[in-house]
Amino acid sequence: MKTVALIDYGAGNLTSVMRGLRRAGLEPSIAVSPAALAGAAGLVVPGVGHFSATASIGDDWREALLARVRAGVPLFGICLGMQWLFEGSAEAPGVPGLALAQGLCQSLIEIGNQFTELIPDFNSVKVPHLGWNQLAPVGGSRLLAGVEPGAFAYFAHSYAAPISPATVATTTHGATFASAIERDNIFGVQFHPELSSDTGATIFANFARAVTQ
Repeated sequence: MKTVALIDYGAGNLTSVMRGLRRAGLEPSIAVSPAALAGAAGLVVPGVGHFSATASIGDDWREALLARVRAGVPLFGICLGMQWLFEGSAEAPGVPGLALAQGLCQSLIEIGNQFTELIPDFNSVKVPHLGWNQLAPVGGSRLLAGVEPGAFAYFAHSYAAPISPATVATTTHGATFASAIERDNIFGVQFHPELSSDTGATIFANFARAVTQ
């Protein structure tokens, strides 16, 4: 059974994520130091809340993560963890992301305000975006293999990642944003697979496949 390291930076309950990984045939372990990443076959950065929480992932952790990614180890960001894979977020200016995907995350209100002429009722859209919403896959994706267009996943966020070359699925909540990304061995989802029933189980299984290949 392959071990995957979870990065705990105090931004969420890891229990349900660990349960989802175990059901997919992986052995999750909370990394207590950057050195603990060396033996991991996969890396997971979960999280909920404010982007500023990622500031606690210090330079030593960042360097260790990037070294493992360069070595080909799959990295999976979930919710806030996916946003951290980008260059940063307007939610916490000056706090850098890992810059493995292009662009800055913005609030759903900022994203929607760019399209108010196209979406005249945007002000009636509720933010935070809480609850079930649909996925629209964009091209092929190992992470989303077996996930049908229009499948539902569970979201809980106020900020979102921009659509970029790494985008493999979008979701619309007033405006359209990237809900899943994939590039080489880098994966991310804005929603919570651990709360997304069969859709989430499929995604965890696909990540497990990437880890064990």
